[in-house]
Amino acid sequence: LADIPVDDARLESLRVGGESGDDGTVDVITLQVVRSQNLAALVKQLHRGDLCVRRQEMRGPVSHGAATASIEGSIVETPVRVSGTAELSPTGPRSSRLTFRITVAVRIPIIGGKVENIIGTHLATLITREQHFTSEWIADNG
Repeated sequence: LADIPVDDARLESLRVGGESGDDGTVDVITLQVVRSQNLAALVKQLHRGDLCVRRQEMRGPVSHGAATASIEGSIVETPVRVSGTAELSPTGPRSSRLTFRITVAVRIPIIGGKVENIIGTHLATLITREQHFTSEWIADNG
C-alpha cells in the first residue's frame, strides 16, 4: 500500500484462512483515496470531493501449484465498478506467471466508454507497478 501513488492508502480488512482459519484463503479489502485537489480536471468535472477506491481481493488456496483470486472494486459513491480474476500459475521450477482479467463498467450515458478506457489504462499501470514492487520484494526477501 505504501507504494501506491495516492494521498491515503489503508488496509480496511485482512482475513487469512476464511471462517475456519485454515482453509488457505486470504481476503483483503483496501481503500485508496486521492484528495480532490490532486484529481485531474476531467475527473473533477465528473466527481465532487475526494475519490475513494475500494478494492477487495479474495484469494483461494494453492491447488495443483496454482492459485486463483477474484477481484472486485468500485469508486465509492459513483457508478464505476471493476471485477475480474487473477491466476498465479507455475511456468517453470522457479518461475510463475500472474494473469489478470479485468472488466471495468462505468454507467454514465454517452461518456461511460471513454471513462472506462481511462480507468482501464490506469489499472494496467497500477497492476504493473504492484507486480514490479512484489517481484523486487520477493527478490530481496525470498
